Amino acid sequence: MPTPHNAANPGDFAKTVLMPGDPLRAKFVAENFLENARLVTSVRNCLGFTGTYKGVPVSVMASGMGMPSIGIYSYELYTQYGVENIIRIGSAGSYNAELNVLDVCLADSAYSESNYAFVQNGCEDHILYPSEKINKVALEKAKELGIPCKLARVHSSDVFYTDPKRGTWQELRDRTGSDCVEMESFALFHNANYLGKDAACFLTISDSFVTKQELSAEDRQNAFAEMMKLALETAIAL
Repeated sequence: MPTPHNAANPGDFAKTVLMPGDPLRAKFVAENFLENARLVTSVRNCLGFTGTYKGVPVSVMASGMGMPSIGIYSYELYTQYGVENIIRIGSAGSYNAELNVLDVCLADSAYSESNYAFVQNGCEDHILYPSEKINKVALEKAKELGIPCKLARVHSSDVFYTDPKRGTWQELRDRTGSDCVEMESFALFHNANYLGKDAACFLTISDSFVTKQELSAEDRQNAFAEMMKLALETAIAL
């Protein structure tokens, strides 16, 4: 039944949900990729839609920014709405010269200094892992579709603006083995692992710490077609 953060009714969500951070990106996916998409929740403008892709039910819902936000929405989807798989589709900043702007990557692990997992259930791990099942299907689909998809360790940060005295991004990259940075995957993977569900994360590189290239906000919303197609093809194959 509806929660304080989600107005959808039981059965409104498909078993697999794509989860961008930006509500407008969720709307873009629903309007441009799904058939017969309908709005199922708009609480706090974290828009959620359900439709079909090639005849298979698929949902897309925004997570908002940061681990507390995706933590709430993904937890409720898993526990209140019968969702089995959540695939994050987001953007990331590259720490690696081999990950360039507009490259698509698939998280094979997420490192974080966050205490999200510890506060939630005492988990002290700083590296968490996505679903092997979803990642296997995702890589098969990438090969089948001819979409280059690079595996990457994701740094899930709690802070967007960091005091330089805390150290450089190069030092963090070298210490943790992280290839790129975003702000959500660690919490999503923790919720999935804790609840016995499945989660994965596709990211499109939107800017590079190495080359200083970056996309505009509008480009971030509209230019991620390859990632969205790959995520949808993965979703209907699960």
